Amino acid sequence: MVPLDETYDGTFPFVPHTFSGHGFLQHYVDEGPRDAEPIVLLHGEPTWGYLYRHMIAPLAEQYRVVVPDHMGFGKSETPQDREYTLQGHTENLIALTEHLDLRDITFFGQDWGGPIATAFTVRHPDRVKRIVYANSIAGYGRIGEQDATPLTKSRWFTWIGDGLDSGRTEDVLLNLGSTVLSVMKITGFTNSAAIDDTWIRAYSDPFPDRESAIGGLEFPLDAYLGRIADYVIAGANGVPELRSKPAMLLEGMEDRAIPPDLAIADFRALWPEAPVVEMPGVGHYCQEDAPEVLVANVLQFIQKNP
Repeated sequence: MVPLDETYDGTFPFVPHTFSGHGFLQHYVDEGPRDAEPIVLLHGEPTWGYLYRHMIAPLAEQYRVVVPDHMGFGKSETPQDREYTLQGHTENLIALTEHLDLRDITFFGQDWGGPIATAFTVRHPDRVKRIVYANSIAGYGRIGEQDATPLTKSRWFTWIGDGLDSGRTEDVLLNLGSTVLSVMKITGFTNSAAIDDTWIRAYSDPFPDRESAIGGLEFPLDAYLGRIADYVIAGANGVPELRSKPAMLLEGMEDRAIPPDLAIADFRALWPEAPVVEMPGVGHYCQEDAPEVLVANVLQFIQKNP
């Protein structure tokens, strides 16, 4: 857990906020006018709100920008007696949004942020106005995926599976304090120019020991082992409401975690006429590679879907 007052040499200058009403201390950023429509930025594996440091301020000029750190990541606590699952992270988000009474939400979900935004929306569509997926999937577009690369064939999921029996996957992911850059490169981190000592500290500090990295291990295992299936299926009745929301996909085409053709097929199956922005040369962590492009597209998308 990163100290709440840590700014990483001023690169993350946002006032910390915390919520402890769901059984652990959850950190979140809350910037911009409180009476404006909220944009909720959701990170995935193995990052935290720091991933959005270049996007928060420009979006907060017009909107209320809320950036939670999921349980086990960033400045949030890592309880050892909780389940780090899609269901658990979604229920944590539901509790936080209810606490803040967020409505007319625009979700921006990258990596696991996409499935979490989806799981939230199919259960609480009344709180959601729009969804932006970024190098992520909704998970309900199976009819459009027959010709797409299976998720299990991505570089990331191949790496996960190949190291399960030997214990390599567990050893690497429970030592993210020293392996986080290597893991990000496996999944498709491309912007080497962003890396300096501050950057390394920001992404390594949440994981000082094996116990603190449990979320980093359980996120990919939840998908690889199929543990998310029952929760996804349980939300299927909400898919018509999901499809009624304006949606957009921003896709870095150098993704090595979620095959870009799969992400596009999954999205198109749900929103066949919605915008898909392909970004050549951009990897899985598109917020690191092209934050200005993301911000411009999000603002345009909101304006076109008032």
